[in-house]
Parts: sequence; structure tokens; C-alpha cells
Amino acid sequence: MKFQQYHISEDIKESLDELGFRKPTDIQYKAIPSILKGEDVLAIAQTGTGKTAAFAIPILHHLQAKLERSRGQHRLRCLVMVPTRELALQIAEVFIRIGQFTGLRVLGLHGGVDQESQVRQLAMGVDILVATPGRMFDLYAQGKLPLETVEILVLDEADHMLDLGFLTDINDVIRKLPSRRQTLFFSATITDKIKELCYGISNKPVRIQLSPKDPVSKNVDHMVAHVGMDDKRFFLERLLRELPDKKVLVFVRTKVRAERVQAAMARVGITSLVMHSGREQDDRLKDLEAFRTGASRLLIATDVNARGIDIPDVDYVVNYDLPELPENYVHRVGRTGRGMKRGQAVAFCSPEEEKLLAAIQAYTGTTIREMQIEKEDYRLTLAGSEDTPNDNWRKLLEDDEKEKVEVKKRKKK
Repeated sequence: MKFQQYHISEDIKESLDELGFRKPTDIQYKAIPSILKGEDVLAIAQTGTGKTAAFAIPILHHLQAKLERSRGQHRLRCLVMVPTRELALQIAEVFIRIGQFTGLRVLGLHGGVDQESQVRQLAMGVDILVATPGRMFDLYAQGKLPLETVEILVLDEADHMLDLGFLTDINDVIRKLPSRRQTLFFSATITDKIKELCYGISNKPVRIQLSPKDPVSKNVDHMVAHVGMDDKRFFLERLLRELPDKKVLVFVRTKVRAERVQAAMARVGITSLVMHSGREQDDRLKDLEAFRTGASRLLIATDVNARGIDIPDVDYVVNYDLPELPENYVHRVGRTGRGMKRGQAVAFCSPEEEKLLAAIQAYTGTTIREMQIEKEDYRLTLAGSEDTPNDNWRKLLEDDEKEKVEVKKRKKK
């Protein structure tokens, strides 16, 4: 079935056609009809499968009709709650692009920027609000944000919102919304907490789950390399030099690690962008846009970028550090192999991270293919770096030389 066959607004069909959206993805095919019927929905699907459009298309259709019946009166009818600023901007942009001919007004609301322009837009009238909890509650407390008119509530990346401790915020929002509303949950993973929350605040939700045995997208080839913690930078350097034209997204565990890896790459002449919660919002958005457009091919990030962010044409995802939460591995590698494209994911696993690797493999239900690194190849990787080799490298060389001497002795005997 093609989008042109759906019973949706001709204006939306026109924008979908202009954007190159011809046929729905699996999650769109299963979710759109239920949302059009006004049913509550709990949708679980892998990252990169088109979840945002799955709820944006039917919501835009409903609200355009209401806008026309109200003779162009803009009022807040849809609230989309998301965990991060980047995701708020991205989802708002999807609504804007798909709804470009509908006349509906969309606002991405988040902290880290001056609120005055956001307040002005709200005063002019907004139909769809995509918001992070912090700034949303600030404006609500100031009387700048009316929530009593909301007819549709969407919780996107719901599991991540709960992981970040937003349960109290979500419940506070629910108490301020009309009891008669449509509630939509979208997430890449399902937990008992998600089910409890969903069934507690929605009305007999339709459950849609597209989760194969291996939650990593079939479009992603993922593998793991066993290397020492202090040697990871040498293997990252080698990988980047062997892939000079590829767009690479590197994930690390902390913002301090992100800065250190960026500095290590700079020492060997490899420039990169870095993204973490310690950077100013404007700088984060500027660097994210540079990576999106290909102005820079290397971005080093913490998990602030693992969830939901749609960065086109990422060729490789590198798990420089394995994530503490196994589900974050799925979200990280989901930054590549999106849509119909194939992607590659490489994880560096140190001896200290073996338990994390085991947890990831248990969570995904599969054994990640190992990259076999011969001892000589390992040595050459370290020796070929333009950076100063560390003590591990020297010890490896010393052990290698000792072994060669022993072999020669045995041959003489």
C-alpha cells in the first residue's frame, strides 16, 4: 500500500511525495490506521524504522481538519514529550516538513536557549508542541503554556525518559491534561515500567511490536574487537585512516572521555567534533549540523546522541567504550543502517569490559562477531601510530622480542 492510497489530507500526501516518502515502513503501516481511528497506541520498534512519521502523519491529518473547522484558530492540541533537546528539534522538524502545506504551527520547546522567542510563538498560537520536561514546566508555571486544550499526548523514547528519571514529570503532566485524550507511546525497547505507565494512563492501548529476535537492525553488520583500554585510540586512528571518506560516529562513556579521545585524534592530525552535555546548546547544534551535512566526517559523542537522533548517511558507528546499559548498544548502533541503507558498527572491548559485552550479547540474543587480531597486526597498529606509544605498547614489543628469542633458541636445539 502506498501513501497516496491512505485516507489522509491531500496536502500531507503532497509533502510526503515531495520528501520521497512513497510506501510506509512496517511501523508506519501498522500504527497509522490505529492512530487515525483515535485509538491509544503502545508501539515498540527498532530505531531507524520511521517511528516519528508513524505518529506525525495521522496527527497532522487530524489537526489540519480541526484547524479548518475552527477557521484557522491555532490552539495547542498535541503535546509530544521527549527526553533531549536534540530530539525535540528533530521531531519538530519532521512535523514541519510533513505538515508544510497544512497551515499548522509547530514549536520545538527546550532549555539551553532564551525563552522569549518561544513565549512569543506560544502567544501567537501553536498547534503542535514538541517539548522537553524542564522548559515545558518552566513556562507552565509562568502561565505561558496552556495544557488544558491538549487532545493528543505522545511520549517518544518513553523508555529513555524513564531511565532519565522523568516519571514524576510525566505524571505531573498527565494531571494537567484533559482526561479525554489520545495517548501514544513510542519506544525502541519495552520494559515492565513502560507497560505499567502506558496501561495506567491510556485507554485500552493497541500494542504494536516489531521486535525481531536480534533487536539490532538487520541493515547493520556489527562486530567486536578485543583491545586494551589504553590501546583503543591507536585502533580508532587506524580505522579512520583506512576509511578516509566515511562518516564515523564514535561513542564514549563520559564527557571527559569524549574530550580526551578528541585530543588524542588531534595529536595525530585527525580533526573531529565532540558532543556531550557539558557543551553549550548552540555549539552542540552547530556541530551536529556540521556532521549531518558532511562538513565534518567524525563526531565523538556520549549517549546524549544515542537515542532517536536521525543523522543521515552514517557509515560507521564505533563503540569506543561499551555502554553501561545493554539497550544503549542497540540505540547507538541504530545511528547507522537507517531506512534501506546498510551500516557498519565496531565495538572496542577491553578486558575490563567483558562483563558489559556479555550483557549486551544476552540482551540482543546473539553473539557479536569477533574481529580476529593477530599479535603481529596488533603490534603494527600500535607501532604505526603517529602518537607516542604507551607502556602497554612497549611491553607488547618486549614480550614479542622475548618470544622471538625463545623461538630461535628452540630452533638451534
